[in-house]
Amino acid sequence: MSTRQTRRKSAKLREEAAAVVDDEHHHQQQEAIVVNGNGLTQPGAVASDPVASENIFLFWPNIIGYARIVLAIASLYYMPVHPRTCSVLYSISCLLDAVDGYAARFFEQSTRFGAVLDMVTDRCTTSCLLVFLSSAFPRWAIFFQGLIALDFASHYMHMYATLVVGGSESSHKNIDKTQSWLLNLYYTNKGVLFTLCCLNELFFIGLYLLAFSSPWLSPHLLKSVEATSGGHINPGAPVNTSLLRQMFPDPFSAAALEIARTNKMDSLVPWAIAGISLPFMIVKQIINGVQLFNASHSLAEVDIKMRQEKGLPRKKAKAKRR
Repeated sequence: MSTRQTRRKSAKLREEAAAVVDDEHHHQQQEAIVVNGNGLTQPGAVASDPVASENIFLFWPNIIGYARIVLAIASLYYMPVHPRTCSVLYSISCLLDAVDGYAARFFEQSTRFGAVLDMVTDRCTTSCLLVFLSSAFPRWAIFFQGLIALDFASHYMHMYATLVVGGSESSHKNIDKTQSWLLNLYYTNKGVLFTLCCLNELFFIGLYLLAFSSPWLSPHLLKSVEATSGGHINPGAPVNTSLLRQMFPDPFSAAALEIARTNKMDSLVPWAIAGISLPFMIVKQIINGVQLFNASHSLAEVDIKMRQEKGLPRKKAKAKRR
């Protein structure tokens, strides 16, 4: 082979090697760029991936979830003195709980963030209403406090057990009939789930309305201004009109109780709401108890297996060897 041909062949090999290096370098650059949900670039994946450019926080089900939070906060603001406005806002917030599920399936936007947001919103809004009921019915405060504790404990334990036993890919709604037929029916049948959750909230709304309508249950919200304030209010007496007082009035002040009496209603409808929804509320609390019991046993079984794998307790193992 001549010297010229050898040089040509060497140059061609160098060009091919340089092309391979450029391709690899370009591929590495593509892999090093990823567009996250907020539109920022981060290392880790291919930028052209359409999934990487999605913003989970702006999915329609999650936007509905944010609207639920706004409505719930507004209902809490009106809760001490405006029962009708509060009940309407609170009810809409609860009903949107079903809408976001349909939106997630329709737009194919079911996410773990959305599921957790939904559950946290449910727990917080119900707890806030129960806190108010504890103030409105102080003799029953321990009952409402117990419901708050049971609600949070059962759902937290259930979610944690689901992650430990089933892994990150599992859903808290995947309950086998062998574990509990009641939980399986509750989580797999959308009609049962919606009915129990809706009527459970409706019972607490009924009690809330009774605080503004039943002198038998809540006389402190319906007695006279003189009896509430401890004396007669003289006309023209100076009144504290600070902005903070106007925005967040004392729910048991004379002025607030006067507003409450103005907004009071007949007790027939609230009693009917509470009476009809009471059995469903009881079933919902039973389900919470069963959920807490099953989750505790699932975690205990995992602990037993882990201890066996580690050879614990070591004292018994040594005794068997002897």
